[in-house]
Amino acid sequence: MAYLLRFLLIIMLAGISLTAGVALGWISLSYGHIQLAIPTFMFTIFIQAFVMFYFIGVSRLVENVWNALNSQGNLNELFEVIPDDLEPYKKKVARYVHESQLSKRQTIPWTMLMLILGTIAFLLGGAHDTGMVTKVVHSGVAYGFIVAMGIGFFRQWYYLKKSHILLGEMKALFGISRDAM
Repeated sequence: MAYLLRFLLIIMLAGISLTAGVALGWISLSYGHIQLAIPTFMFTIFIQAFVMFYFIGVSRLVENVWNALNSQGNLNELFEVIPDDLEPYKKKVARYVHESQLSKRQTIPWTMLMLILGTIAFLLGGAHDTGMVTKVVHSGVAYGFIVAMGIGFFRQWYYLKKSHILLGEMKALFGISRDAM
């Protein structure tokens, strides 16, 4: 899943770069930047929601495993033969909980900032097209969106890798196939 999300992030970055390049006049296409911005931003909304829910889902899964280890009631969901000493498992899963929450905290604010600034830039683009705001206002918010997207892209890229490794380690810890959900 992390590889798919990384691929989609690259497509998002390419789409935004193409749209910005056309808007700045660096790239000449038969389409204007307004025609490119509509599908590109819709895709950006899709991929950012997808990435956000990936990190929320990883964190929730790790918390569920943590709760199962501590409740002693659902251990049969994790083990075929329940071990006598659960402390090594609890210690590793506690680290996984911390790492998954860190990944979520480091990526979701940037996701939200991208969505908010992108939406405002998109709406201000329409307002500029109708003459309600100046080009400077629309451009300024669009540049802010691009900066937030750049920072968020690299954070998401990094933490997607960390979360992917975390899931693999946790599955290996409980003897679950790496391909299993």
